[in-house]
Amino acid sequence: MKNKVWPFSLTAFAALVDQISKAFIAQWPENSLIKDVFGNEFLEIVHVRNTAIAFSLGHNLPERLKPVLFILLPLGVLAFLIVYYFRTTDFTPVQRWAVAGILGGGIGNLIDRIFRPAGVVDFISVKMYGILGFYRWPTFNLADSFVVIFGILLLITVFKPGAQKKVSP
Repeated sequence: MKNKVWPFSLTAFAALVDQISKAFIAQWPENSLIKDVFGNEFLEIVHVRNTAIAFSLGHNLPERLKPVLFILLPLGVLAFLIVYYFRTTDFTPVQRWAVAGILGGGIGNLIDRIFRPAGVVDFISVKMYGILGFYRWPTFNLADSFVVIFGILLLITVFKPGAQKKVSP
């Protein structure tokens, strides 16, 4: 059981660091440039709010539908993932840590959706120089980073040879 619980320290860390960073950013007015990190517009720290999900998907949905799709649905997905996490022996140790990182990021953004009516605080803006058709990548936050990085790690471990090695219960 210890092998299943210990990765949740990463979940707590991810959610805590995310919320601390957002509280810091929220001190500045919305839509303001806080810092041009390298002085060349490559990496900027800005304060923007996202009332939708990744890449502002769902921004134009009716306001009454947003809480269902952006709070209740993710809450259900997180609950399902936690239940599956504890009931299965299919995860390797690395996969358990990856799931814990994804949960931490998901919880961080869910906290914003519940307690920040103006929207999720995003603040990392990266210049893309037209790559993939973007001048700038859509602004994101640390929770988004946790979800993406640990999601990629989970996918790599699922699809790599020998990934079917299970953890003992």
